Amino acid sequence: MRRAFPDVIQTTAGGYLAAVEPDNVDLHRFRGLVARAEAADDPAEAVVLWDKALGCWRGNPFSGTGSEHLWYAVSQPLLEERWAARTAWAQCAFSLHRYSEIITRLTPLVREDPLRERLQYYLIAALYRSGQRAAALTAFQETREYLAEELGVDPSPEVMELHQQILRDTESGPGRLAGAIDLSRVAEPVASPPAADPAERPRDFVPRNDLPRDIPDFTGRERDLERLLALGKRDEGRAEIAVITGPGGAGKTTLAVHGAHRLAECFPDGQLFIDLYGYTVEQDPITAVSALGSLLRAIGVQPDTIPESVEERAALWRASLAGRRVLIVLDNAANFAQISPLLAAAPGSLTIVTSRQDLPGVSGAQYIALGMLGPESSLRLFSTVLGEDRVAHEEAEAREVVRLCGGLPLALRIVAGRMLSRPRWTFQHVKLRLGEHQRMFRELRIDGQSVEAVFELSYQSLNDEQREAFLHLGVMIGGTVDLHGAAALLDRDPPEADDLLQELVSVCLFDEPSVDVYRFHDLLGAYAREKAATDLPEGEAAAARRRLADHYLDMANRAADMLGPRGHHFEVDSQKSSRYQSRLANRTEATTWFERHQDNLASAVDFYAASGLDDEAWQLADSLWRHYANHGQTELLLSTQEKALAASRAKGNERGSAATLIGLGIAHCLSGRFQHALGLLNEARDILAAIDDERGQARVYSSLSVVYDRMGRFHDALSCAWKVFEYAVSVGDRALEGLQRANIAAMYQVLGDYDKAVEFCESALKIKHEEGQYETSAQVLRILGEVNTQQDNLERAFSYLSEALKLAQLIGSQRDEIYIRNAMAVALRRKGDIEAAIESHLLALDMGEETGQHSADAEILTELGATYAEAGRFEEARQAQESALDLARKREERHVEGRALMRMGTLPPEVVDRERAIEFLAASAELFSGLGAPEAQQAHDALQAAV
Repeated sequence: MRRAFPDVIQTTAGGYLAAVEPDNVDLHRFRGLVARAEAADDPAEAVVLWDKALGCWRGNPFSGTGSEHLWYAVSQPLLEERWAARTAWAQCAFSLHRYSEIITRLTPLVREDPLRERLQYYLIAALYRSGQRAAALTAFQETREYLAEELGVDPSPEVMELHQQILRDTESGPGRLAGAIDLSRVAEPVASPPAADPAERPRDFVPRNDLPRDIPDFTGRERDLERLLALGKRDEGRAEIAVITGPGGAGKTTLAVHGAHRLAECFPDGQLFIDLYGYTVEQDPITAVSALGSLLRAIGVQPDTIPESVEERAALWRASLAGRRVLIVLDNAANFAQISPLLAAAPGSLTIVTSRQDLPGVSGAQYIALGMLGPESSLRLFSTVLGEDRVAHEEAEAREVVRLCGGLPLALRIVAGRMLSRPRWTFQHVKLRLGEHQRMFRELRIDGQSVEAVFELSYQSLNDEQREAFLHLGVMIGGTVDLHGAAALLDRDPPEADDLLQELVSVCLFDEPSVDVYRFHDLLGAYAREKAATDLPEGEAAAARRRLADHYLDMANRAADMLGPRGHHFEVDSQKSSRYQSRLANRTEATTWFERHQDNLASAVDFYAASGLDDEAWQLADSLWRHYANHGQTELLLSTQEKALAASRAKGNERGSAATLIGLGIAHCLSGRFQHALGLLNEARDILAAIDDERGQARVYSSLSVVYDRMGRFHDALSCAWKVFEYAVSVGDRALEGLQRANIAAMYQVLGDYDKAVEFCESALKIKHEEGQYETSAQVLRILGEVNTQQDNLERAFSYLSEALKLAQLIGSQRDEIYIRNAMAVALRRKGDIEAAIESHLLALDMGEETGQHSADAEILTELGATYAEAGRFEEARQAQESALDLARKREERHVEGRALMRMGTLPPEVVDRERAIEFLAASAELFSGLGAPEAQQAHDALQAAV
């Protein structure tokens, strides 16, 4: 023993002593935690301490020794201490409504020792309070039979009284059980920063100019430009549409952008530009739903208010443009289906569409079809760029160059740009070079004319550094790259990369659609990829793509840290990539970076997955999920998580599989597939438990709480939130603790335990102020207002709700504002100001329609129906409740469904006949009982009165 434990085993007068600190002995740690738990004023902290104390136990003390003296003198008293701790934990957990955990933990314990009547009481009560009435009665019957057989006695008076309460189907009242805990409460509202009066707030619409830079030497499309300008200046009281069609490289985008710049003054409410990637190699066209998301955000719609479906987004887009003069350029459209939802309907707006398709389905549009430039127009282009003297000096040779270029504006501009940067080049020299390198560009042909010779000419005229840069850019991941991404791809410092990029832009081999964001024209991109495949050294293309992907992973990891708490943290080896980083100072910049690169980031996940880099694939996907979720990019969220999951499973990567299963669960929850989301999240939880990842498990429980809340399973939601709270307390994560206190408060409110809701709201606000975080404060203040409304403390309720509204408007949270206005309406109804209440309800509904936030519609409608009923407007009340019921059933919002059913059943018989009313009330009573909701008794009483 001494050799095994040096300096620990000591000799004493009575034998031997292990000299260790008390905290290293389970019994001392257990008793210390028990003392702290008994002294704790906060039941939330106490239950964590009781849990830790019980965690010190492993089996029975001194088992296997066979010593009766040890059993009676030591072991049995110790076991009684454990039973006392179990009972204290159950009492504390019951006071906090943690019924699901009580059932799970006490069921095997009471079977181990059925004579523990106090634990039997908590088990039966928890079964009843969680909606399992039949199971509670069964547990009671088993207890009574066992006591009768073993001792010949009945259960204790408390258990018998509980049995009678269950038979009467009344609330069991946990006050006696939790009475030993003195809960402190803070009643005064917490001040928040002042906000402007709602009437003075500016509207969300943001005028902006997103047009790419204009070409100063535009030429060759004068007649087409005149038609476009005439259409833009026409005022016939309707939305105008111009569709510019033609082959790739014909100058469609150039014409659209030049015309848009000329018309900008006619459209003071904004000029928007979006590339739909209809004909970009290795880049899928942007879907209509994604394009609408980008356009809505561009005009100032908050990301969390953008609806998910394309129909709702299109409706919000059209409504947002009503009464405004806006010019929109939809570049590179793939087909009619892609652009149809994007077309503005507001009179005075102009939409310019460019496409290689004819798009015959666009009714009422003016079509401008572009072909190849004729010889004279092509020569004028050369003259404009190079000067008339230079063209006139070699007119015949210049015409031959035009012929070799096939009249393609892109090819002509490349040649002109190359000659401009090479003053010594003559048209004769260019003609010879084109003749030397002309060969079939098999993938891209225009009227039998190949443009590869033009690209080859430009490529051969580059110096060695420029050629190397061009080839590396040809293997980029995604359709665009910013300066720092290009630096990673080129393996150069950003200033060096910037010089090379600008040199390529100046000769029209690279486009810069916005500052420090670059892309290839689709024809040039195809050429660059083909050239890179043959000219780059073996392995260099893969190495360059890996550098770019690692840059995206590094940046995404840092940006994700600014968006909110994360369940999985990982370190990125940035020894090399750090030189390519761009600085992100705050949440806004992080969101902007994600939005700019969101498609490229999805492509980077594809690259990692296809390359068998499973760790990188799941880490990047995990960094992306919150941005995709907050911005309604459900398709990208699903695709990235699915591909990362496949890569992780292929390599047996358990942590990666669990993280992506959580992301998939979130995606399916956002899409309304709650059962599927539960299956994925539970699978993730099992994996994380097996690998002992506590933070990951906390993340799972946080996500499960959200799903259960949406399903109306509030006790399960509360139980999951408690698990996250316990973890936050145990690791000292104050920010996470504050967030969970707010979530727990919301659950207590809906379960009717208003004292607990107030207690947790106040503690959440305190932590938020300590941490300097205010994102959930509006929600917490709303809950305090609603609780005081239910308790008829109306003056205090209005104070809280007013503060909540100011804060929501200050931080621009329209979702919070909708819920707050509905809560104000309920308070006004309690006050008796019915007309003001109805107005507030309707304003909340209107805001939901304007912003595309429909998650609160069913709840608002059922409260509006109740207010109509209070006013004696029973027919309107019935219509509102029917609408609420229909919405709640479609969305599987069971709690709201129960409220609508109950309120329909209590309407006068002239509006809802007695037989239907009884059906409604019976259905609501059954639904509430199944959910364990506090309204169960109210519905039951209403049903008895109706019968």
